[in-house]
Amino acid sequence: MKTLYLDCGMGAAGDMLMAALLELHPDPQGFIKRLNELHIPGVSVAGEPAVKCGITGLHVSVKVHGMEEESIDDGVGAGEHECFHEHGHSHEHGHSHRHTGFHAIEHLLSGLALPAQVAQDALDVYRRIAEAEGRVHGRTVDEIHFHEVGNMDAVADIVGVCLLIHELGAEQILASPIHVGSGHVHCAHGILPVPAPATACLLKGVPVYSTEIQGELCTPTGAALLTHFCQEFGPMPIMRVSRIGYGMGRKNFPRANCVRALFGETEDERSQIVELCCNLDDITPEAIGFVTGILLEKGALDVYTVSAQMKKNRPGTLLYCMCRPEKKEEMLHLIFLHTTTLGVREYLCNRYTLARQTEVVSTPYGKVRVKHAEGFGVCRSKPEFDDLARIAAAQGISLAEAAALVP
Repeated sequence: MKTLYLDCGMGAAGDMLMAALLELHPDPQGFIKRLNELHIPGVSVAGEPAVKCGITGLHVSVKVHGMEEESIDDGVGAGEHECFHEHGHSHEHGHSHRHTGFHAIEHLLSGLALPAQVAQDALDVYRRIAEAEGRVHGRTVDEIHFHEVGNMDAVADIVGVCLLIHELGAEQILASPIHVGSGHVHCAHGILPVPAPATACLLKGVPVYSTEIQGELCTPTGAALLTHFCQEFGPMPIMRVSRIGYGMGRKNFPRANCVRALFGETEDERSQIVELCCNLDDITPEAIGFVTGILLEKGALDVYTVSAQMKKNRPGTLLYCMCRPEKKEEMLHLIFLHTTTLGVREYLCNRYTLARQTEVVSTPYGKVRVKHAEGFGVCRSKPEFDDLARIAAAQGISLAEAAALVP
């Protein structure tokens, strides 16, 4: 399986991720040329060699109207500061910025000559950032606005990373736990702890850590890109590495300030899961439906029932719940809480899965998500049922006719 592994031992920012991925690309100069030809307003992108702690890599420079966005605080290690603010915030920068709302970003991205999946990925990353900023500042997404200069810098980083990932064609993307840095950082809102509040919000549920390195190592843009694309965060799997890229930040630290990207082959995925099973003969169908929904909502991989003949010739139900080992205790609690069972059986199973990814394609009646699965010598695709059902209902056609619209 083609695997991209991102080593975030010195955090991550949009420009560092783009530089690391660009080193993996077969035609980096051609890619930069095509990125500039998208004509993101006022933006020019260039790549230049950089050396950190004796390691040679690539630094990507994004200039807006001929100026490269600079950090507000010298402690920002990743090379990027927050450029996202709620509407109506008064700035004390000594110079003025125009601001752009989320819907303007949506309009901008829709006007770029990008593959549909890349445009959708970029918009989803921006939405993650806006939602995180909104939660931090108590605002809605529509009330979150972006600095003009810093925003165009971020647009280039986000579009560049999304397009590179699309062209590299990894079947799975993994990352290390993320080093977030330590100390404080100055931004438009004042002095904030590291990680900055929006970054901390974006990294909920992701393994992160801090060391003696002072500065903001992971930025909101870096966090949003990682959490959008990475399926798992943990140690590097066993893989045959074919290409390595180093994306350099601007600042110098005792450690090499870079994101390292490794591209190679891993074995088809095998994992272990727990299958929990119980017999039910004194519970209503409504209650079974309720517990099924709760288990799935709380992270079960699958829940299903089988009709069975129980003791005393009673018709009953076998309830099966499949989950990852770390979710077992929670699933057991929910089963005992929401059913009448007095005992649950446990089976440990090997689970083999195909690598999955989703592509968004355009049809005359709107966008349709197409799920692709590959591995073990098998490759198959299937349109998302909900999208086909929406089109079929709106146009008064059958599901088969809606499916035929998908190229």
